[in-house]
Amino acid sequence: MTRSDLVARLAERFSQLPQRDTELAVKTILDAMTEALARGHRIEIRGFGSFSINRRPPRMGRNPRSGEAVVIPEKLVPHFKPGKALREGVDAAGQAMASDPN
Repeated sequence: MTRSDLVARLAERFSQLPQRDTELAVKTILDAMTEALARGHRIEIRGFGSFSINRRPPRMGRNPRSGEAVVIPEKLVPHFKPGKALREGVDAAGQAMASDPN
């Protein structure tokens, strides 16, 4: 699902909200999540999962063209850990799809 798919689904579900307000709500939530992670905070959405930041230490890599050693700097990357309800829901849906002959 893309961001525009999410906006469209929410606009359908909450018909009292105009599309523009739905887009603004999604953008505001995602921006707030981005800012929180950038500040080093952890985000937990009960029943869905949690977002945190993982540190990738600096390391040596290789340039694939020349084979020359290259220093790859430290990186902070977002990490998502699904919650129990999400894992179980996806597993149940996957099993239902696998057992469906069509």
